[in-house]
Amino acid sequence: MDTPPAARTSTPGLENYIAAIETLLNHVIQRGGFALRFAIHRALEAPSAFESAEYVVDFTGADADLLLERNGALLDALEHVVLKAARLQEEHLRKIAFDCNDWRRMRTEELELTAQVAAERVLESDAPFALSPMTPRERRVIHLALRDRPNLRTVSEGTGAERHVVIMSAGTPHPQKQG
Repeated sequence: MDTPPAARTSTPGLENYIAAIETLLNHVIQRGGFALRFAIHRALEAPSAFESAEYVVDFTGADADLLLERNGALLDALEHVVLKAARLQEEHLRKIAFDCNDWRRMRTEELELTAQVAAERVLESDAPFALSPMTPRERRVIHLALRDRPNLRTVSEGTGAERHVVIMSAGTPHPQKQG
């Protein structure tokens, strides 16, 4: 009999953080006056190469749209602050993901498609293609989506909020490494 994905073994010690995350979120929601509810559950699917979350914190409620404005900026910020405040060990940070209305899954699918379309453009034109600035999580999705394409490579360029991925043919020299 197959083991259901929700019953798979999780990272040791990860469960110890769940209560702290719940407490912190309850305080933030209550003190911030947000009309939000949340549920923490095991990820329904086995972690893919793109998202390795074992637990998902799902938000619902009247203020859910606030979390998703500006490409999920508040959702990202809330995730960052709560996980840091819960003092997760570095190896656990990617194991818990915050989501709202299935936005993260849909965004990941959109980024994967973007990566494939841009890759085909690079192969047709043999010219590097720079994507728009993205968060570290989004850049990671792009890098992983194209990692099995030996005729292509990806690099992150820029700093801060302007950091973006450039997709290029494998033989194209990196502009910063030319001498």
